[in-house]
Amino acid sequence: MPAVETVRGPVDVTVLGRTLMHEHVFILSTENVENYGHGDWWDEEEKVSDAVAKLRELVDRGITAIADPTVWGLGRYIPRIRRIAEQVPELNIIVATGIYTYNDIPLQFHFRGPGTMLDEGPDPMIAHFTRDLTEGIADTGVKAAFLKCAMDAPGLTPGVERILRAVAGTHRETGAPVTVHTESSIHAGRTVVDILGEEGVDLTKVVIGHAGDSNDLDYLMELADTGAILGMDRFGLDIINPTGNRVATIASLCERGYADRIVLSHDASCFIDWFGPDPATVPAMQPNWNYRHISDDVLPALRAAGVTDAQLGQMLVDNPRRYFTR
Repeated sequence: MPAVETVRGPVDVTVLGRTLMHEHVFILSTENVENYGHGDWWDEEEKVSDAVAKLRELVDRGITAIADPTVWGLGRYIPRIRRIAEQVPELNIIVATGIYTYNDIPLQFHFRGPGTMLDEGPDPMIAHFTRDLTEGIADTGVKAAFLKCAMDAPGLTPGVERILRAVAGTHRETGAPVTVHTESSIHAGRTVVDILGEEGVDLTKVVIGHAGDSNDLDYLMELADTGAILGMDRFGLDIINPTGNRVATIASLCERGYADRIVLSHDASCFIDWFGPDPATVPAMQPNWNYRHISDDVLPALRAAGVTDAQLGQMLVDNPRRYFTR
């Protein structure tokens, strides 16, 4: 049977079960933690214990896997994630490789690669990403199972384009599926599918992340008609798109036959340092932005809107399984 790499090793992809396709455990700046966190707002044991408790809430609700697209730029640190995964063995955590930026590439690649001062041929990012997928991340032995990059409001900057094409090159070499953070207000998904398609990426292995921030059915159907998967994956971020609107959009898409190209998630985390050190800030600002919201609130609302259990099974089980099957 085909296997998917998880933090605790390869797992038969057919037994992944209900999978949320875009959740973070932690979003952190390593430099922020190391320089300004210790003895103030970052207690490693406390944060690990809190993450274990929050992830167990997922298990209690029948979720058996999450895809965690935390890559370079979002604070990926696999030893910490492995500690947490070992304490929640009922939940498979699938991790990613790639680079997350809205503008420039990291300076470590600025002078190396195609068109740079040290034009060395193939982009060195491809070798890094491929190593993460085939050998393991750093010295952990944990292999990434998918690729992640981003295109946000600044659009297709030179750095964003270079990373997108490096992700495409890695996909061609490894077959690894791709998830792209996109800004729906500028219809960034169109540019993403155009470039990835031009680069020979199998678009049925691409999740257009945060497509669900939009309620523009014509835009969403256009993306899905390429074969790409719609990431309806920010439930709880009501400041961007309220849950009621997200539910109505998914129900309309399911009615039109697109349930086989939709995945669900929250884009939540156990802790994110973007909004300051106080862990109470996010719940106060966005009370529904947590791992429980889909199971407790969204699935009943989708059923009430006419989405069938078979369609929910497609979005939560079948589509993630197909995405991770190579």
